Amino acid sequence: MRNFDYTKLKDRTWDSKILGYVAQIHEYKGRQQTLLKQQPLELERLVEIAKVQSTEASNEIEGIRTTNTRLKQLCADKTAPRTRDEKEIMGYRDVLNTIHESYEYIPLRPSYILQLHRDLYRYSEKGIGGSFKNTQNYISATDAAGNNFVLFTPLPPYETPGAIEKICDSYNRVIDTQEIDPLILIPVAIHDFLCVHPFNDGNGRMSRLLTTLLLYRAGYHVGKYISLESKIAKNKDLYYNALAASQGGWYEDQDDPTPFIKYLLSVILAAYRDFDERMELVSDKLPAIEVVRRAVESKVGKFTKTDILEFCPTLGKTSVESSLKQLVDEGTLIKHGKGRATFYTRA
Repeated sequence: MRNFDYTKLKDRTWDSKILGYVAQIHEYKGRQQTLLKQQPLELERLVEIAKVQSTEASNEIEGIRTTNTRLKQLCADKTAPRTRDEKEIMGYRDVLNTIHESYEYIPLRPSYILQLHRDLYRYSEKGIGGSFKNTQNYISATDAAGNNFVLFTPLPPYETPGAIEKICDSYNRVIDTQEIDPLILIPVAIHDFLCVHPFNDGNGRMSRLLTTLLLYRAGYHVGKYISLESKIAKNKDLYYNALAASQGGWYEDQDDPTPFIKYLLSVILAAYRDFDERMELVSDKLPAIEVVRRAVESKVGKFTKTDILEFCPTLGKTSVESSLKQLVDEGTLIKHGKGRATFYTRA
């Protein structure tokens, strides 16, 4: 079996791009801690937006969908799930809420991972929640001609419980010694988790939930306010390419996790930048029209009313709609389409 020994990471030399990402994230983390004390009301709005986005995006990556209206109702606990997809969406929502509220009390241990997976399938009839896989699974892809092929073969079921225990043990030992920056250690552990692929179903969603959990426990709370899952979903190809590029030689302990580390750090950094921009936007106490004006000035290409609502957490729907109409009337924006197909571009 592959050896999971994260102490060897301290002997690695990381390239300037990774070190640059780490330095910038540390800087943004410090700024966020200051902002958290200054804008409590605005932050609550960001939390609610991020929860819905994360629940939608992480399930969307796996082809699990419902309508926007149903999604918001499910996340707000204002309706019961009707379909298999909605039951899995509800499960993700519950686990994400658990992590938000109790991350300090959820260490990385096999028993807790199994409990979170159990809750992911709480509403499902599949009967697989809370158990490691009992059949061999494969990481597959489809080529341009529609042919399926195997990208990577994870560990067999009989090796899975031991591998997850070793990942957890090694991670906890290294995180306790503080010899390796968590921003390096977390992507490596998540990559190993994905290579083991410990469950019959739900591996991708569990990996993203565990990423959020480990970041929170290490003091990086940006995912609470800006959806990391949403950023991954918007560039799924980059996510899968980084995984594939890091898997070569994994069984022999000869893999290079650098591509996946770079990818995940770039996502975290982008989220911190978004957080910084949004908090800067609401801190000046400007009139609604000026807040929206600044928001659209930061946009490139097409954007929707929903995009602006997310970027302006202190404004209500009516204020944003009125401001967008004013900006269209004055020639700052161009409105395209009608109804739900409406989008805007800068003139």
